[in-house]
Amino acid sequence: MQRITRIVLDDNDVNKISLLDQYNFLLSFLKPHLTERTFSILPIPKLIENNQYVGWYTHLEGQPVLLESLTDEVRKKQVEETLKTRINDIEMTINSIPLTDEQQKLITSWLPRIKSLGNQIYVINDDPVIVNSFEAPVLPKPAVVPPVTPQRALWRWWHFLLLALLLIGLLSLLGLLWYFFSPYGKEKEPEPLPEVIQPIEDKKPEIVQKIEPPQEQKVEPVVREEPKVEPDVVTVTEPKIEPKPVPAPKEEAKPQVKNPPNCIPQQEIINNPNPSKMVLVFDNSLSMNVTLAEPPSEIEKYNYYHFEVGYPSYMSSKDITAFEKRMTRLPTRLTSSKKVALSSIDKIQQNIDISLVTLSTCPVADTTPFFNYANRGNLKRKINALTPTNSANSGTALYSGIEKASKMLDGVNRDDYILVISDGEDTCVNKNICTLVNYIAKQKPKLKINIVDIAGEHKIDCVANMTGGKVYIAQSPNDMIKQMNKAVSDMKLNRPVCK
Repeated sequence: MQRITRIVLDDNDVNKISLLDQYNFLLSFLKPHLTERTFSILPIPKLIENNQYVGWYTHLEGQPVLLESLTDEVRKKQVEETLKTRINDIEMTINSIPLTDEQQKLITSWLPRIKSLGNQIYVINDDPVIVNSFEAPVLPKPAVVPPVTPQRALWRWWHFLLLALLLIGLLSLLGLLWYFFSPYGKEKEPEPLPEVIQPIEDKKPEIVQKIEPPQEQKVEPVVREEPKVEPDVVTVTEPKIEPKPVPAPKEEAKPQVKNPPNCIPQQEIINNPNPSKMVLVFDNSLSMNVTLAEPPSEIEKYNYYHFEVGYPSYMSSKDITAFEKRMTRLPTRLTSSKKVALSSIDKIQQNIDISLVTLSTCPVADTTPFFNYANRGNLKRKINALTPTNSANSGTALYSGIEKASKMLDGVNRDDYILVISDGEDTCVNKNICTLVNYIAKQKPKLKINIVDIAGEHKIDCVANMTGGKVYIAQSPNDMIKQMNKAVSDMKLNRPVCK
């Protein structure tokens, strides 16, 4: 992170200290719901120099310049449009999030402060950043729209038209009633009744006499012919049962089912003098102590308080202790990763040697020699003994880990593999890991890197994408098992030996 600017702060000003705590809470609440670019307009404040100043920090790289100092009007308008778009994105995101009454009240009070004209807007490589003044919001006056009065007269005319339509409808109903209930329609009813009844009664008995003769003819001889078929059916079914029992071929197929279709023949292992190798890059930093039993929003808040800005002043030491215990309870990222890694090692085929690279402290990663199948027990003990060190040098040396792992593998004459288990990006050096992996991919085209991303932030996707590998997101114990198995099976190193 780089500092954009610093602003004088009176630590006796209770109102501004309270606003600073509210702002930090707002950042921790919004960060999981916003994209990295949208969130970048909100820098991170930190009390510095004995709490006399507020330092404003950002993850953006480049020279900060005040927006009002830009002389290029076209660029200035583009930055202003970008700022409006990202503020609108924040508002739309807030509207889609379920909020408690307390959260709704806080965010409603802070949206005008984010839009305030009294804030300083800095520009870093065409990305706007809002440095909040912690003063009362200054908003542009809304345009006054004069009331439009002529519409009322139109509504009065509509009332008269509606009344006229109702009168027309009533008159039409009266006309219909007069037409249907008038005496002209009643005279025609008695004329056809006496003449039609008499001829119908005479014809009915004649029809009944004609139907009687076909009822006497019954098809009795057809039923007597059915029992003649019975002796023929009995003689045909008996010889067909004899050829059915064939137990011999079923017994021969059973030994073939024991070998899975992807098994590797023993002779293939013997004939391969230069089999593939694998390096397991394992994150052993302090962030791996975070529990997997909390949602990503709570984990983001914990990381923000614990590793970046510290806990807000309104939290007592008792509250902080309870929060720490809740966020580091089992199962943690580390315990789940170790359990899944140990079970995955057992599934890797016997001719593959495995090395371990651990990311525990800065500035470099630790490595081990390659373990063959007979010594995998020693590899398991090393993984099981991993514990993050709580020291000033603790960190994720991912750049160093990838660099060292690639140097241990061939990747030119054979297929080699790196499996990374981590919850984030490098925290030791400010180097571009994507540039490093791009160079490795050109030098070693047969080296493939798969990643099991525990945090799900997609910050190191380029490591897998540039080497033809894949990224597997795992944020729960069940996900860890599924995604680790997928990552290993994708490397095609878990083929069992054929029997």
